[in-house]
Amino acid sequence: MDQKVQMLLETVRKLIRRGAHPNLNNLLKKTHPADIAHLFRYLDLKEQRVLFHLVEDVDTAAEVLSEIEHSVSAQLLEQIEKETIVHVLQHMPYDDAVDIIQNMPEELAEEVLDSMQDDCSDEIEQLMQYQEDTAGGIMSTEIFSLREDITARQAIEALQEAEDVEMVFYLYVTDMYNHLVGVLSLRQLLMVPPNRCLRDIVSPDVISVRADTDQEEVAQLVAKYNILAIPVVDDHNKLLGIITVDDVIDVMRQEATEDIYKMAGASEEELMYGYKSFKIARLRLPWLLVNLLGGVVTGYLMWWFQLTLKEVIALISFIPVITGMGGNVGGQSATIVVRGFATGRIDFTTLRQVFFKELRVGLIMGLVCGMVVGGIAIVWHHNPYLGLVVGSAMTIAMTVAATMGVLAPAFFKRIGIDPAIASTPFVQTSNDITGILIYFGLATLFITNLH
Repeated sequence: MDQKVQMLLETVRKLIRRGAHPNLNNLLKKTHPADIAHLFRYLDLKEQRVLFHLVEDVDTAAEVLSEIEHSVSAQLLEQIEKETIVHVLQHMPYDDAVDIIQNMPEELAEEVLDSMQDDCSDEIEQLMQYQEDTAGGIMSTEIFSLREDITARQAIEALQEAEDVEMVFYLYVTDMYNHLVGVLSLRQLLMVPPNRCLRDIVSPDVISVRADTDQEEVAQLVAKYNILAIPVVDDHNKLLGIITVDDVIDVMRQEATEDIYKMAGASEEELMYGYKSFKIARLRLPWLLVNLLGGVVTGYLMWWFQLTLKEVIALISFIPVITGMGGNVGGQSATIVVRGFATGRIDFTTLRQVFFKELRVGLIMGLVCGMVVGGIAIVWHHNPYLGLVVGSAMTIAMTVAATMGVLAPAFFKRIGIDPAIASTPFVQTSNDITGILIYFGLATLFITNLH
């Protein structure tokens, strides 16, 4: 948080505590809506409600609600009159209004839709047909397009008269049936003779997506081709809407946040619960129980090798380092692969190369760490065979862990489960188990030399 926002947050909290609503109202009038929205991240629900109720300008309220979490926006709107809800929603982009309505209680959502003007409710109901995480769910239907049979002069005149549409540097051109036929830039339009027909200057190579395309794939296309917007079409190539780069940035941030939460065994849903400890614990417990089960299995394996442990009690000194290093290496590899799948840098055609790369990396790191810990074992316990067992186990365990970090996310991806969930519980548990098996297996093999 920068110093400006920090000072603003402290001032807002102080005014809320004092109940100085007139002063707070004057402050909000001078504050940019994006800065107001940023404050909501650091306020509890009670403070958020006070702040939102003091935003008098409907356009500012609409922009603030568009910028914050849609679940939070829905909670804030539930506290005000239905007529005001409708008024605010009609002043924001349809795609944001849809996301907020979908987070409302079903009964309230229906009442709001019924109260909206026909043109707004029709657009919103159309967008609600698409899943929230698809191109159709994030597109804006308020778009500007041109017919291919008009001239450059007519196109410029139409552009000058356009209002309340998503304006970017691309102009999409359609035929008489609204099929997308091409795209041209504002510069191209201004540089051609005024009487030139658009169909003669338009570029037919348009990068577009279908309405059911996953939002993550949309973001990858925008990043790959360095474009500012991407049109959305139906199965018959009819132009439905447009996704601009600001929406794509939101998608990238959302997808990255989801991956981080999942890899930590948590959930973004926690944000909805604020400080409700029991509900948050319920979300985190499943992954912890998986790790708990893995710990029990690891403990059982150690019990299974109890005779080996009794014979050479020094083996117990290196159990934490063997399992810990394996878990670290596996986590690193899994993070690389999960993020690679998310950004499109890794797919199943390149997975073989990634596997052998991580295998080599794991082997190199394992050899280095194995020699270090093996040397420590020799100096500590004065037994070269113990050093050999510990060093070899470390090398093999780290190599196996690196490959598991690739295989586990790939397996989850192949069976249709988000690979991010594989990085924490599955990889960690499997590496603990394999590390113990490798370590005690080698120790049992050299048991006669370890006394």
